[in-house]
Amino acid sequence: MIDIIVQTLVSGIFTGALYGLAAVGLSLVFGVMRILNVAHGELLMVGGYVGFYLFTLYGIDPFLGLPLAAIAVFLIGMVLYKLLFSRTIKFHEELKLKNSLLIGFGLVLIFHQVGHLLFTTDERAIAPFYAGSAFEVLGTRFAYIPLGGLIVALVVVLALHLLLSKTYFGKSVRATAQDWEAASLMGINIDRTYLLSFALAAAIAAIAGPLLAASQAITPCIGLPWTMKALIVVVLAGMGRVGGAFFAGLLLGVVESVSAIFIGPYVMVVGLVMFLLIMMFRPQGLFQRR
Repeated sequence: MIDIIVQTLVSGIFTGALYGLAAVGLSLVFGVMRILNVAHGELLMVGGYVGFYLFTLYGIDPFLGLPLAAIAVFLIGMVLYKLLFSRTIKFHEELKLKNSLLIGFGLVLIFHQVGHLLFTTDERAIAPFYAGSAFEVLGTRFAYIPLGGLIVALVVVLALHLLLSKTYFGKSVRATAQDWEAASLMGINIDRTYLLSFALAAAIAAIAGPLLAASQAITPCIGLPWTMKALIVVVLAGMGRVGGAFFAGLLLGVVESVSAIFIGPYVMVVGLVMFLLIMMFRPQGLFQRR
């Protein structure tokens, strides 16, 4: 029984790393721009298909293809911001949030239809030669792909932390998140900061895509469910808590995996129950002070 619990915890950590990676970008955009991009999961989906076709057409390993997927979706993020989301940034927060939701839901419909036309509705998966392989430590199996995904997620989150805390761009992001008008008076280019923040969040979502395609599967319809999962994680951590979002993702993954032992196919309800409990008793999130 102990072996089963330990294996379940390990699996939960691997799954939670993907949750956290998907949520970090969503949290970054909300924290800096105060908009909620509900098309965030569609960018993850696009990154997954970029990784899939890089592997299928050119034989590029999914982990080696991650930078290419990130760059491709980074550029898509820049286009989406310039054409759509930049129109909302000067509105007051309530109107900005409402308009960003409308834009996001419109993008979800567009990405769904374009995805069905380009990729069909068939499930796609990346299957390198080491897919399904694992090594064992004290009776616990560690699959190579999920373990690699955890390492990638840790590296990305650490790099993002260093970027936000140690660079001029990071200082401009933090200043803009606190008060964009004051930051503008201090000489910070607000539009460029928003543009790069949005595109960076898109690139982080894209990195999760090939990892998901290699460990599970992708279809054009995965975007909205993953946006909802990322939103649950963001609420658990506290809106705008970029670092906390990753650890909240790990927590959600572990809780779901352990719950699966007892409630089986109803495990999807666990995240929603956690979401409601947090909203009722700690609306500021687990890692946010009142």
